Amino acid sequence: MLHIVNKSPYQTRNLESCLRLAKAGSAILLIEDGVYAATRDNIAAAGVKAALGSVSVYALSPDVEARGVNNLLLDGVKLVDYGGFVDLVAEHANTQSWL
Repeated sequence: MLHIVNKSPYQTRNLESCLRLAKAGSAILLIEDGVYAATRDNIAAAGVKAALGSVSVYALSPDVEARGVNNLLLDGVKLVDYGGFVDLVAEHANTQSWL
């Protein structure tokens, strides 16, 4: 399953719920303000780091760049462009948007 999170971990607890329910082998794509969760020293960093052992975590590159956090990403978080976003959706049978 592909989980898509678009809200900042400072705004909602959607990412926390997503991390708790994501099964091993799933993928999480952080978009819009959700990309803040992919940065070091944020309130969700420990949860994202722990999840990297069993799920793939991606951040949408244009959203990372727009928020100026390029140099703050956690090790293991992969950047994707819009084409990569489409590829992730096509690769996964199910998609869950955490709005």
